[in-house]
Amino acid sequence: MKKTVLRKYANLIAKCGVNVQKGQEVFIVAGLDQPEFVKMVAEECYKLGAKRVVIDWSYAPMQKVHMRYASVKTLGTYTDYQIARFEHYLKTIPCRIFIDSDDPDGLRGINQNKMLRVQQKLYPQSKPYTDALENKYQWCIAAVPGEAWAKKLFPKLSKHQATEKLWEAILSTSRVDDDPVAAWEKHNADLKARCDRLNSLGIKELHYTSSNGTDFTVGMIPEAEFKGGGDTSLQGIFFNPNIPSEECFISPMRGKAEGRVVATMPLSREGQLIENFWIRFEGGKAVEWHAEKNEQLLTNIITADEGAAFLGECALVPYDSPIRQSGLLFYNTLFDENAACHLALGMGFADTIRGFEEKSLEECRAMGVNDSMVHVDFMIGSADLSIDAITNSGETVPIFRNGTWAFS
Repeated sequence: MKKTVLRKYANLIAKCGVNVQKGQEVFIVAGLDQPEFVKMVAEECYKLGAKRVVIDWSYAPMQKVHMRYASVKTLGTYTDYQIARFEHYLKTIPCRIFIDSDDPDGLRGINQNKMLRVQQKLYPQSKPYTDALENKYQWCIAAVPGEAWAKKLFPKLSKHQATEKLWEAILSTSRVDDDPVAAWEKHNADLKARCDRLNSLGIKELHYTSSNGTDFTVGMIPEAEFKGGGDTSLQGIFFNPNIPSEECFISPMRGKAEGRVVATMPLSREGQLIENFWIRFEGGKAVEWHAEKNEQLLTNIITADEGAAFLGECALVPYDSPIRQSGLLFYNTLFDENAACHLALGMGFADTIRGFEEKSLEECRAMGVNDSMVHVDFMIGSADLSIDAITNSGETVPIFRNGTWAFS
């Protein structure tokens, strides 16, 4: 891929993604697949005035080694220097960038139950810090090709050809054109107009139906609102947390979900794929589920903690989104969730509550925003998906027909 194009993408992540402010620190998490691009992102952050850029490299095979040989007690205990990192985040409020290139099958064979026990031990140690940081900092998730990921999508091509093909798909769906920043400003305006329309309806419930067996109703929090595209931190800084993004999303009312939803895409989780699955909700909670592949991993997600069986997000994405039009199944949630309507198990978003800036995190959760150690998106959009909004006045308003918006 041409370096001039990659430089535009790096600038987009730094400027439009996290919107680095002068004097801010930046922490980047990235795999080992595209070190030159990660260097570009770091350079663009410095050009915008970053005080310091720290790179944390990740490597899935090493994670498997740790999980195989180290004890649950060791892996499930934060060291003093890791706690010091959390405290540093609280003190400095840095930007955080996550550059994903993971192999969809990279953690195949890992001990899933051991990993879950480790996560359950770590969560209460990190929760005081993550809660204190909620909505205060800018963050952005973007992607670059890894060879294994590229070969998963394009198995008949050479590694180099597959990587180039995946670069093209990532850059196209991320709106990296002649002027990516301007393209994202226009895109954010379009998403905001959609959200404004949805928020004007006074939605009490959403009812989803599809010929694949989805028949599902979810209740809304009266004080909640749809959001999409860019967001503003409690520090007053506008940023774009996901590149790409096509969704208008809201956090639903915890405990208000009934019916069955059928996944329409595989779910990539912890380097493994959960395929052909459905979940049934009763009293807002997942009470029954089945997957043809990796059902135990799905069970681990839903039973991770008390809140994991409840919903944290409802996201509306037209079936004809640019990612869907690419014709690719990315095996990566960042992209696949933006190809179809989706729901998320687990943690909800306090910033979907109107006036959340004046409320505590606890107050937002008391209103119905779900709390959990997990937030796992799964896709339910289909070519014939219909969604109706039942408003507070009792009116039924079409929101989606044939998988896409029912209003222009």
